[in-house]
Amino acid sequence: MPHSEFTIVAGDNWYAVLAAAAAIYAIGFLIYGLVFSGLWLRLSGYTKEQLQPHSWKMAVSPVMPILTAIGLAILFKLTRVDNLAMGVLLAVQIWFFIVLSTRLYSFVYSPEKAGLL
Repeated sequence: MPHSEFTIVAGDNWYAVLAAAAAIYAIGFLIYGLVFSGLWLRLSGYTKEQLQPHSWKMAVSPVMPILTAIGLAILFKLTRVDNLAMGVLLAVQIWFFIVLSTRLYSFVYSPEKAGLL
């Protein structure tokens, strides 16, 4: 079967990429929308009223987990991840060495509180 741009990104399973994006979105909603929303507001110094004019940005929010899922699919394919344990290990390494290190810039070079990290 010839390779298209789509098989290069996600192999033959776009359903897995879409399921991963939906899971990322759902977990983010639970953590940031339900469980820790009040804490995030207190630590960030914002009020719901201050954020209201920016609520239109939520329409863009599904793009983030889709890009994350596609990026992970590309990396998993390139590194030939073929089981859950290796996938989790690679994802944790990506988080630690790329995501956490990037978030540390906001913490170190701004007045961001440690709880937001």
